[in-house]
Amino acid sequence: MEERREKYINPFTDYGFKRLFGEEPNKDLLLDFLNELLKHEQGRITELTYLKSDKLGSSEEDRKAVFDLYCQNERGEKFIVELQKTKQKFFKDRTVYYSTFPIREQAQRGSDWTFELKAVYTIAILDFIFDEGKREPDKYRYDVKLTDIETCKVFYDKLTFVYLEMPKFQKDVKELTTRFDQWMFVIRNLNKLDRVPDELREGIFEKLFEVAEIAKFSPEEAEAYEESLKSYRDLKNSLDTAKEEKAIEIARNLLESGISVEIIQSSTGLSIEVVEGLKRNEG
Repeated sequence: MEERREKYINPFTDYGFKRLFGEEPNKDLLLDFLNELLKHEQGRITELTYLKSDKLGSSEEDRKAVFDLYCQNERGEKFIVELQKTKQKFFKDRTVYYSTFPIREQAQRGSDWTFELKAVYTIAILDFIFDEGKREPDKYRYDVKLTDIETCKVFYDKLTFVYLEMPKFQKDVKELTTRFDQWMFVIRNLNKLDRVPDELREGIFEKLFEVAEIAKFSPEEAEAYEESLKSYRDLKNSLDTAKEEKAIEIARNLLESGISVEIIQSSTGLSIEVVEGLKRNEG
């Protein structure tokens, strides 16, 4: 069967993400997204400036941090926007580490600096679910600040992390009730759509769909996107293969212990047919 050709780019590819949110002509898309995401924090951001996205540590020997997107608003507050396609063991550590770069670069030489800092925001758009997040299937947004443990009140409000577990967002287009819902739906489903939904027919989203339409790419843009898409698919296929191999290993161990096919299927996610095939081969 012929593979379905997508009409719109996949935002979880490097090229797709940068095209939507990382190019100067499309900066209004990022501005609208951040305004919706951080409206209770920020009021309204009126201007964004893209900054150099690779940062060195204190010396040339230190590890470099390479942000997917790095920008600042009209007040000098900094925003790191990271797209993470696969589960990474120390991803939270990485986001905390990355946040130190825009903090340290604010340091001023001389004894007159008072240590006053501009706010730093790190936004992580995740194509996976944290292990601990699996216990809360309906919670897909995490807003994290330094808080007092006893009172649960914010102790320091200039360092903010927002994590979005995109696979958990399962709302249909008819269920979108807020602009935040609309953004989550578009990022989650853009490459699965073949037209602009009526519920999203307004200026900023109509522009996004126009920017994302693959048929309007130049030959060079189309080639760059295809390369990025191939890398994304290869990565996902590798992960899927590794997960299946692990599930099969677990299933074999359970079969040896005499566990029923039905329980093994439920525990591993493998199909009944696969588990029964393993049982026949083990017999």
